[in-house]
Amino acid sequence: MDWLTSENLVAVVTALIGVLVSIGVAWYQWWVLRQRRIGYRIQLDTAVGGGTNGADAGTGTGAAVRRGYFNASPGLEDATLVLLRIENDGALSVTREHYTDGDDHGLTVEFEGRHVKAVVVTAPDHPRLLSHFPESWTGPAEGATSIALPKVPLNRGAYYKLLVLLAGGPIGGAVTVDGSITEGRVHPTRSLTPDDKPPVFSRAALSVTVLLTACVVALAAIIVREEAPPPIGCARGTLTVSGSTAFAPVARQLAKEYEKDCAGAKVTVDAHGSATGVRELDAAGRKAAAAKKAPPAVVALSDGRKPNGHPELRETPVAVSLFTLVVHDGVPVANLSRAQIRDVYRGDITNWSALGGPNLPIRLVSRNAGSGTREVFQRRVLGENEPAHSSLDCEHRDDPRAKVTRCELDSTEQVLDTVARLPGAVGYGELRASGTVKGLHRVAIDGRDADVDELGASDYPYREIEYAYTWGEPPTGSLTAGFLTYLTRGAGQDLVRLHGHLPCATPKGLRVCGDG
Repeated sequence: MDWLTSENLVAVVTALIGVLVSIGVAWYQWWVLRQRRIGYRIQLDTAVGGGTNGADAGTGTGAAVRRGYFNASPGLEDATLVLLRIENDGALSVTREHYTDGDDHGLTVEFEGRHVKAVVVTAPDHPRLLSHFPESWTGPAEGATSIALPKVPLNRGAYYKLLVLLAGGPIGGAVTVDGSITEGRVHPTRSLTPDDKPPVFSRAALSVTVLLTACVVALAAIIVREEAPPPIGCARGTLTVSGSTAFAPVARQLAKEYEKDCAGAKVTVDAHGSATGVRELDAAGRKAAAAKKAPPAVVALSDGRKPNGHPELRETPVAVSLFTLVVHDGVPVANLSRAQIRDVYRGDITNWSALGGPNLPIRLVSRNAGSGTREVFQRRVLGENEPAHSSLDCEHRDDPRAKVTRCELDSTEQVLDTVARLPGAVGYGELRASGTVKGLHRVAIDGRDADVDELGASDYPYREIEYAYTWGEPPTGSLTAGFLTYLTRGAGQDLVRLHGHLPCATPKGLRVCGDG
């Protein structure tokens, strides 16, 4: 029984307690409460008599200071007041037909050792119940020790109260309510008197809470005492992560966390664009193969699949990434159709006034030719290639023959910073990164916003699968294999999700990544 360790035993006991409590609650809800029940409780039982200043201990009625009616009226020397609450505390309504004790009454209230002087019926929250106490109901006879109550229908939670003036006995005498209910019962319930302080927890709740807390603390102590194992895929050595600049923020944090968790690992992120990363990996792999050396310790990240001509590269889907169009905050345009975007990039529309914006020239801030973000934009949004660049500084047109001012930059960060700086500028970039730069805002495409939660249900076009490429199958136990596992199957998935991407290894991600 290798599984019977101390932490497993505590975990099993804790789970068993939780299951038993759940079963008990379910049984109480579905069996005990799902019947007709009339409950009664004494909310007040106090003396209004008691000798001189109410201090005659011989009567047992308790101390009371009497003045006026109670002091002057005969027969009230040992008087007491009882407040009785009668309620439907079950799950089913009680009608007149459910009372089975007799034709003339439904319930009988007995006062042991005391006789009734007067009674008042109240129903502060359910005043219609008083209609069931008509003039024909005369109440108790003089000197009676009981009260016969009519058949009062009670919906779930409904109640009425009896304020009874008694004489002839001490406070604390037994008060009982008798009666028969079809498929139900009449029973006493506990009542807090006005001077009682309600407990924070019931006895049962307190016992279960203390026991569960003790189990959880014991389990935590066992776990903390033991050294935490390294994450899946830990390995030593050096590794370079290249490729996509859009995915670079995720890669940098993944590298930092991997190095923290895996002693002896060194991961460097050197991102210069998806196509550039794939080409460099392919070149390094061919060189190593020609020299009969170990494959390069490189993982190239690409926004979308690699170009043709690299058959030795092994492909691993990582996540679905969302990209977005962004414009300078001085342009209050929140949505563009794909047709309008194509007209802008063709140079058919060169001023924002034609799109409902201010009288500002449109400046296109784009990525260079090796960018996967640009390739996805051209393929999924434009449906064609972007025009040639016509500006070096993104502000002035260097080619007078060009229809539109367009520049090319090396990274997502450069594009976003430039759009935020230049009035009238428009560009594109990774969704999460675009939310960290002030001075620009995102633009919906065909009325659709970029939203990770809607992946698979929305037809938002500007998205792509992020792939990781290695030269062939990475050797088992290598840092390349370990980091790839950490990225796609291990704790790295949480960081991928934190950066606004959908991991392909999740149930939803498997479906979306499978659709391509």
